[in-house]
Amino acid sequence: MVKKGKTWVETLVSAGGVVYRQREGRLETVLCGHWITSNAAHSQSGQGDGNGETRTKAVRWSLAKGTPDAGETMEETALREVREETGLEVEMQEPISSITYWFADRENAVRYHKTVHFYLMAPVGGDVSLHDPEFDVVRWFPMGEALNILIYPNETTVMRQANELINQRIGNA
Repeated sequence: MVKKGKTWVETLVSAGGVVYRQREGRLETVLCGHWITSNAAHSQSGQGDGNGETRTKAVRWSLAKGTPDAGETMEETALREVREETGLEVEMQEPISSITYWFADRENAVRYHKTVHFYLMAPVGGDVSLHDPEFDVVRWFPMGEALNILIYPNETTVMRQANELINQRIGNA
């Protein structure tokens, strides 16, 4: 952590992956989702959780990623995080790219600079129903739909890059 004026800057790193498969002639990928909640007591489009919050049918979709455990390489982190968050056993194929972004914890006067390394992966077992509780829902999407529903623009860029790599792999097969 580096002190910059009255604000601390901390550098973070994570790793994750884009998992893909071909099914019935179409390319599919896995996304992880969180229900979008509100503080509304009632909603026509959702269900109450008993705590005054309403779960809507909307989902915030993103890629599986997470923080390294002590001694892990980025590749090991990506494989573990994708396995935990998606329920799929996967094999590493190749690096895609890395993204960087900033976010802040204003209450503690900390700014974070984060880098996330993404890898292209293929499933070799498991099932999305086995995902951990970090995400509310995990499912397969056609690649075009996934590109349209990812919530973070930098992850959409990674998905586009993955799509190009996949098409090169399929073309060379």
